Amino acid sequence: MKKTNKSLFVKITVLFVSLSAYAFDGFAQQIVSSAPEGFDVIQPAIPHGKIDTLIYSSKTVGNNRKALVYTPPGYTKQLKYPVLYLLHGIGGDEKEWLNGGNPQVILDNLYAAGKLAPMVVIMPNGRAMKDDRAIGNIMDKDKVQAFATFEKDLINDLIPFVERRFSVYKDREHRAIAGLSMGGGQALNFGLGNLNKFAWIAGFSSAPNTKMPEVLVPDPKKTTAMLKLLFISCGASDNLIINSKRTHDYLTKNKVPHIYFIEPGFHDFKVWKNGLYMFSQLLFKPVDTTTFSKYPVAGAPASTNIGSGGYPQITDDHKVVFNLSAPNAHSVQVDLGRKYDMVKNEKGRWTVTTDSLGEGFHYYSLIIDGLPVADPASKSYFGMGRMASGIEIPFSKGDYYALKDVPHGELRIKKYYSKVTRSWRQLYVYTPPFYDAQVNEKYPVLYILHGGGEDETGWANQGKTDLILDNLIAAQKAKPMIIVMPSANVGGAAFGEAVLKTFESELKEVIIPLVESTYRTKADAQNRALAGLSMGGMHTLYTGINNTDKFAYLGVFSSGWVVPRQNAIADLQYIGMKNNREKINTNLKQLWIAMGGKEDIAYNNCQIMMDKFKALNINFSYHEYPGGHTWPVWRNNLYQFSSTLFK
Repeated sequence: MKKTNKSLFVKITVLFVSLSAYAFDGFAQQIVSSAPEGFDVIQPAIPHGKIDTLIYSSKTVGNNRKALVYTPPGYTKQLKYPVLYLLHGIGGDEKEWLNGGNPQVILDNLYAAGKLAPMVVIMPNGRAMKDDRAIGNIMDKDKVQAFATFEKDLINDLIPFVERRFSVYKDREHRAIAGLSMGGGQALNFGLGNLNKFAWIAGFSSAPNTKMPEVLVPDPKKTTAMLKLLFISCGASDNLIINSKRTHDYLTKNKVPHIYFIEPGFHDFKVWKNGLYMFSQLLFKPVDTTTFSKYPVAGAPASTNIGSGGYPQITDDHKVVFNLSAPNAHSVQVDLGRKYDMVKNEKGRWTVTTDSLGEGFHYYSLIIDGLPVADPASKSYFGMGRMASGIEIPFSKGDYYALKDVPHGELRIKKYYSKVTRSWRQLYVYTPPFYDAQVNEKYPVLYILHGGGEDETGWANQGKTDLILDNLIAAQKAKPMIIVMPSANVGGAAFGEAVLKTFESELKEVIIPLVESTYRTKADAQNRALAGLSMGGMHTLYTGINNTDKFAYLGVFSSGWVVPRQNAIADLQYIGMKNNREKINTNLKQLWIAMGGKEDIAYNNCQIMMDKFKALNINFSYHEYPGGHTWPVWRNNLYQFSSTLFK
C-alpha cells in the first residue's frame, strides 16, 4: 500500500510540474511586487525542494570544486528544467546564500503559491582559485582576480557538469545568472558578455567589479535582440548604487529594455532576498517589456552627498527627498527653487519632498528657525555670495562630463600676491593629461571666469571643467590646453566700470605673467582664449574686445551689457568697436556668444548687444542651449566652445 501511494504521489507531482510548466508558457510576466511579510519563513505543510553539495572537476582551476544545488519540489529526470546560477559576494562562498538568504525557503514558498516556474538553482563558489575559502584578506589582488577567472570556470567546467548531472535544458533561453554585490558584478559581466549562454540576467547591489556600461553593452541593438530579461536592483542607501545607476542610465540612453528597481535599504540580505524573490518569479516566462518602466524607484542618495549620507535622495522623476534631524528646531524649510516647509515627526526628524527639478546642478539652503544655512549632509559650494549646498540632478545628456576611464589632467591651486588688489589671492589651474611627463611640450591657455556671487572655485567644482576637458581630449575633440580659473572679485560694485578696469589690470599685469612664468605655455594671442559666464561674460566683453592683440578667442556665456544700467559702458565700447572694426575682425578667430534660451535672464540684453554687433559688422557666432541661467548650460557652453579653440 505504501509503495502504491508513493508511486501515485510521484505521478501526480510529475503531472503538476508538467501542467505548471505548460501554464507558464501561456502567460506573460506581470508586475512583481516586493516580498510580503513571511516570504522567507519556512512553511512546514508545503512540498520542499532539496539542497545538496556538488563536487565538479575544474580544468580552469586545476582541482575539484564545490557548489550547492537546489532542486525544486518533485524534481524528476522525466522532465527538463531551466537553470539559475546564483552568485555570492566578495566575503562569501557557495554557502553565503544558504546561510544569509534562505533561498530554498523563498523558492519553496513561491512554488507553493504557484508563482514560480520549476527550475534548478546552482550556487557555486565564485572565487576561482585552488584555496577558494573566504579567509584572510579577501581584498587581496589574487582573490579579487579569482572572481574574474570564475567566468572561465563557469562556462567551461561548471555548466557542462550541471548539464551532464541533471535533467536540464542546455540552451541560453533556459539559463539565467544572478548575484549579489561582487556576484552581481559577475552576473552582469558574465551574462552580458556571454549572451550566447544566458538570456536572463540580474545584478543585486552590483559591486565596483561591474564593468563600465559601454563595455558591458557595446552593441545595444544586439543586446536588446538577445536578452529575455535584465534585472538591476539596489538599496537606495547603498553606497554602491553608483554602479547600478550608471548601468541603468546607459541602458536607458541606448534604449535597452531592463527593469531598474531601487528600494529603501542598504547593502544587505534584506535587499538581496527581495531581489531573488522578485527576479525568480519573472524567469522562464513570456516577457512583457512594457511593464519594465512601471517598477518603482525609491530615492537614491544624491551624488553630491557627503560620505555615506543617505539624504537628500533623488527619485526617478527628479524630486528630492529631504530627511534631517533637528529636534530642537521650531521650523525648517528647504530653499531649492522655492521654499518648502518641512514636517517634523515625533522623533524630531524633518522631512519633505520637492517638486520635480530640472536636470543638472542646483544651489540650495536649509532655513532653520529663519537662518539660511548649508546642509551638513551635502557638499557646499561658493555661490549666491556665500557657501551654499549643491545638489546634482542626474542628467541623461551629461555623458560629456562623466568620470570615465580616460587619461586625466590635474586641478592645481596657485596662490599669489596681487600688486593690483594688494592682497593674497589664488587661482585654479587645469593642466591636461601627461603635462608633467611631456616636459618639452608647451600648451595654449584658456582663461575662464565665473559669474556673480561665485569665485575661482566655480568652474573647478560646479563647472566640472577637468572632466569636460579630459573627455574631449581623450576623444580628440579638443586640443590639450591649460585652463586658468581666477577670481574676478576685485572689490567694488560688480557691474561698474571701475571693477571692470581693475580686473583687466589684474589679468594683464598679474595673472597672465604669473601663468606664463609658472607653466609651459604658448605665450601669444593665437594661443590665448578668454571666456566667462554672466558677470564673467561682461569681463570677457570688456577686457577681451579691448585687447584683441592678446586674445584670439572670446567666449561670452549668458551675458550681455545690462540695459539700462550699463548703457554708458556699452556705448563707449560700441564706439571703440566701430573705430577698430577691421582690427577686431582680423585679430579674433572666434567671438563665440551663447545663451540658455529665452528663459536665460540675460537673454534680452544679449539680443540687444548682438543687434549692435550686426550693425557694426562685427563677426561673431551665436549658440543656444536650453536651460536658462544655470550651470548645466554653462558646462555645455564650455564643452562646445573649448572644442573650437586653437585649431
